[in-house]
Amino acid sequence: GFQSLARTAEEEEEEAVPSGDTLYAAIEQAESRRLERLRTDLSSADARLALASLLQEYGLQPEDGTLILSRDIFRSGRTVSRINGRAVSQHVLQQVASWLIDIHGQSEHLSLLRPEQHVNFLDRYAELLPLREQLAARVSEWRMVRKNLQQLQQTERDESRRAEFLRFEIEEIEKAELQPGEIEELERERKVLSNAERMRELCALVYGAIKGSDLAGDFTQSALDLLRSASRALNELARLDKTLAEQETNLEEAIYRLEDVAAAISSYEADIEDDPARLAEIEERLDLIARLKRKYGASIEEILRRAEEDRQELDRIVNREEHIRRLEQEDRELRREIGRIAQELSERRRAAAARLASAMEEQLDDLNMKRARFAVEILQEPDPDGVPASINGQPEMLYACDATGIDRVQFLIAPNPGEPLKPLTKIASGGETSRLMLALKTILARADATPTLIFDEIDSGISGRSGQVVAEKLWMLTRNHQVICVTHLPQIAAFADLHFNVNKQVLGERTITIVNELRPEQRVREIAHIMGGNVSEFSLKSAEELLARSQLWKENWLRQLESQVSGQAEDQTATRNASQVQTR
Repeated sequence: GFQSLARTAEEEEEEAVPSGDTLYAAIEQAESRRLERLRTDLSSADARLALASLLQEYGLQPEDGTLILSRDIFRSGRTVSRINGRAVSQHVLQQVASWLIDIHGQSEHLSLLRPEQHVNFLDRYAELLPLREQLAARVSEWRMVRKNLQQLQQTERDESRRAEFLRFEIEEIEKAELQPGEIEELERERKVLSNAERMRELCALVYGAIKGSDLAGDFTQSALDLLRSASRALNELARLDKTLAEQETNLEEAIYRLEDVAAAISSYEADIEDDPARLAEIEERLDLIARLKRKYGASIEEILRRAEEDRQELDRIVNREEHIRRLEQEDRELRREIGRIAQELSERRRAAAARLASAMEEQLDDLNMKRARFAVEILQEPDPDGVPASINGQPEMLYACDATGIDRVQFLIAPNPGEPLKPLTKIASGGETSRLMLALKTILARADATPTLIFDEIDSGISGRSGQVVAEKLWMLTRNHQVICVTHLPQIAAFADLHFNVNKQVLGERTITIVNELRPEQRVREIAHIMGGNVSEFSLKSAEELLARSQLWKENWLRQLESQVSGQAEDQTATRNASQVQTR
C-alpha cells in the first residue's frame, strides 16, 4: 500500500524529519550527532518484514517467514545490531537492510548516491542477477585458489620452520597412539583396580547369599535353597490346582536366572586382581592424554583431527611445487571461465544501459525534469592479475574482476540543457535524487526485489501538475512494493491509501515525535491544512475534491490495467486456438 506521513507547515519551518532517526538507525550507520537525543534511554527500532529468500550468505534463516532487524542504542553510545535476535555486525545489518528497504530523500541514505549500488540497479533492469550469481560463485572459488596459491608462495625459510613444527606435533600425537573412547575405558579400569579389595568382598557377599557357601561368611540357608524348597511346594500345589502351573514355571525360571547370576559373579570375582603396576600405567596414560588435550584439543577426536590437519598442511609444504602447479592450472581455468561470464555480463549491460537511459529520460520528463539527460557509464580497469575479456571487439586484455564482474557502473546526469554529463553523486540535489529514484523504481518495478520504499523530500521544487504526476507514479509502485512517503504536498498525500500525522512535542527536557493514524474525516482536515495553513470551509471542500479525484484516478487506472491483462489473456488464448487449428 501507499502510506503518507504528512508534514505540517510548522514542522517544515523547524526542518523536522518525520521519518525519524530511529528508522534510519535500524537500517544504516548511526551518526552520533543526529542520535544524541536517543541516548537518554535504550531505543530499539524493529522492522518486521516478510522474507522470501535471503540471508544464506550470513547463515541466518527467517522464522515463520518473518525477518526482524533491530538496532539497540545505549546511553553510552554503544550500539548492538541484531537479525532475528542474533547479534550481527553493523555491516551485515546494512547489507541485509539494503535489499529490504530503500530510503530516498536524505542524502546519506540514498542508494543512488552510492556508486557501488548502480550496477545492482542496472542488473535488475537487465535481469542479469542469475548470471551474476553464477559469476559470484566462480569468483569465490577463484579467490580461495589465489589465497592458497599465495600461502604456498611464501618464503622457503618460513615454510621450513613451519614444516619442522608440524612434524613435531604429528610425531607427538602419533606416538601416543590414541584411540577414540580410550579415556572412558581407562577411567573404568582405574576405578576397578582402585577398589579391587572391596569389590571382592561384595562379590563374596552376593555369591554366598545366593548359593550358600563359606564365601557368605556364615552357614545360613541360601536364597537358592529357600527358592528350591518353595518350588517343591508350588509343584505340589500345581498338581492339585492346574491354575498355578504358570506360577510354577515362573519360579523355576527365577531359580535358573539366579543360578546364572551366581555363576557370573563367581567368574567376575575370579578376574579381579590387585595390580599396582597396571594402575600406575593407567595413571601415566591419563596424564599423557590430559597434556595432549591441553595442547591440541578438548577430546581425543579433536587431537586426532588436529594431527590430520597438520599432515595435510605438511603435505602441501612438502609437495609445494606440485601444489603450486596444480593451483596455477586451476587459477588459469577459473580466470578463463570468469572472463567468459564477465564478458557476457558486460555485453548485456551495455545493451541494457542505452535502453535504461532512454526510459529514464522519458520518466524524468514527466517528473518536471524536462530535457534532463541521463546516461550509464560502464568502464573496466586493466589489471595484470585480472581475468581475460574482449570489450567492444577490442583485443583481449586482463581486467580487474569482483563478484559483480569487470564493469564499474556509474550513473551520469545533466539536469539542465547545455550542461555536460557528470556523476549523479556529485551534482544531483536532494529533490532531484528522489525524483531520479522514483523514475528508476518505476522502470524497475517488476524486477526490483526491495519490498519497502521510503520517499522523503521527493516533492522538493515541484507543484501543480508535476506533483500529480509524482503522486500517480508513487501509487503505481504499490503494485509491487510497500511505499511510504513523507510529504507536505497535498497532491501526493491525497493519493495515499493510509495516512499518518506526525507532530513534535516538548515534554520536560525532551522533544518527542508522535505519529497518529488518521481517520477518513481527519485526513480531509489534514490535507486542507497543508494546502493553505488555515483550515476553512473552502479548503476543506478543496481537500475533499482532491481526495475524490485521486480515488477516481486510481479506480480508472486499475480498470485499464485489468482490461490490458484481460486483453493479453484473450490474445494468448486466440494464439493457442489458431495453433491447434493449424496442427489439425
